[in-house]
Amino acid sequence: MNTDLKELEKKYNLELDRIVKTILDIKKKNPQVLIQLPDGFKQYSTEIVDYLEKRVSKEVCISTWLGSCFGACDVPDVDADLIVQLGHAPWNN
Repeated sequence: MNTDLKELEKKYNLELDRIVKTILDIKKKNPQVLIQLPDGFKQYSTEIVDYLEKRVSKEVCISTWLGSCFGACDVPDVDADLIVQLGHAPWNN
């Protein structure tokens, strides 16, 4: 994980390892996964997808939604086995 992604994960608690586990739990050959990012995270899309692909041990197609994203109710109408929405409110314990 590069330094920028480490800082992003630390600040926003993206739960990238949980996403990996969820992808691995999909009981379908070559699952389609869509990552939906807010504008502030779109610059990290390649790093996020690379991180996920390296940790998934099966063939998976991970795409990034680069269209608008106005919150959790704004789910793209696409054919995917899993849609992961990431937000950018800092995680506070």
